[in-house]
Amino acid sequence: MSCCPCTTTPSPLSLPRSACRTRYSGGVGAAAWWARGGGARRRSGRSLVVAASSSSGSKGEKQEEQEFNPFGFVTDNPSSRGAIQLPESPAEDGNVGQMLYRIEDKGREYGSRVKSGKLRWFVRETGSAGARRGTVVFIHGAPTQSFSYRMVMSQMADAGYRCFAPDWIGFGFSDMPQPGYGFDYTEEEFHKSFDELLGTLNITEPFFLVVQGFLVGSYGLTWALKNSSKVLKVAILNSPLTVSSPVPGLFNQLRLPLFGEFTCQNAVLAERFIEAGSPYVLKLEKADVYRLPYLSSGAPGFALLEAARKANFRDVLSRISAGFSSNSWEKPILLAWGISDKYLPLSIAEEFQKRNPVAIKLEPIEGAGHMPQEDWPEKVVTALRSFL
Repeated sequence: MSCCPCTTTPSPLSLPRSACRTRYSGGVGAAAWWARGGGARRRSGRSLVVAASSSSGSKGEKQEEQEFNPFGFVTDNPSSRGAIQLPESPAEDGNVGQMLYRIEDKGREYGSRVKSGKLRWFVRETGSAGARRGTVVFIHGAPTQSFSYRMVMSQMADAGYRCFAPDWIGFGFSDMPQPGYGFDYTEEEFHKSFDELLGTLNITEPFFLVVQGFLVGSYGLTWALKNSSKVLKVAILNSPLTVSSPVPGLFNQLRLPLFGEFTCQNAVLAERFIEAGSPYVLKLEKADVYRLPYLSSGAPGFALLEAARKANFRDVLSRISAGFSSNSWEKPILLAWGISDKYLPLSIAEEFQKRNPVAIKLEPIEGAGHMPQEDWPEKVVTALRSFL
């Protein structure tokens, strides 16, 4: 294949995936798009990448004129053009089977499968059992996975903490049972299975809890409200905290009949959600990991669909807002907030802090978006070490 015409400026943050994806690109739609001089500017980290237009695209133009592409509704869709393409020569590259073969072993840093009750969780672990500074449990939100904490966990272990980060049931590399067959994807089910997992991991002493994200991330906070004696301190990275917190369009789409079933099977759903809330574009090797569960099976999409439809967002946020107020909660809380979050503005954190100014400390993180642990893990680690 021809070399990528893109030029990239190194950055210590999440760097851009090249707009010219040689591993995935191809197909009639993509070839013609490049032939017409298509290009993309993708901002990532503190650098800007410009994808140059191709000058040798006559072959692609000719193909588009002469051939009918029955899969144009997929390959010509901007949201999937960079992920799943029909290449000119499927045997060479680009088909889903080969994509899975290339990425199927990615993203399992520090992790292993742990059986808890009837379910198998994928749990990442760093640090030693006798860590002098205590145990930290990291909770991810939807539609992502514990992979987002890998860098933070590594550095926190070096600082003397023992760290655990599970993939919620139905997410990442954990079990994804069919709804109604062993797991119902309700808040109560998530709480119950999390309690069982803590016992399986032998986490019997109070620990530090770090939470981020929507839906199952919120369930981490409601679990803390019901189990305050098990928690020493709570650190919250960009999460909905008040009734006024906006709900991203993804979750509204999932709740629509038929449209939700279609939306949940989008293989690039997770990476698109992450990028839409961040000022950066994921590097290709990171995007591969977030994409992998949704690409390899329809189960995680249907698990997300079920969880979203059974969630009462307003009720959950009302309980979180009231439960952590000065009348109900005394333990220290850190809000480490990426101020470039396109889903949850800093005003959400400020409003939440006003309800309990004695217990809640707000630390804005410049340069980070909705997932500061992915955008700028070093700053998150600095904030956590100082707080914990």
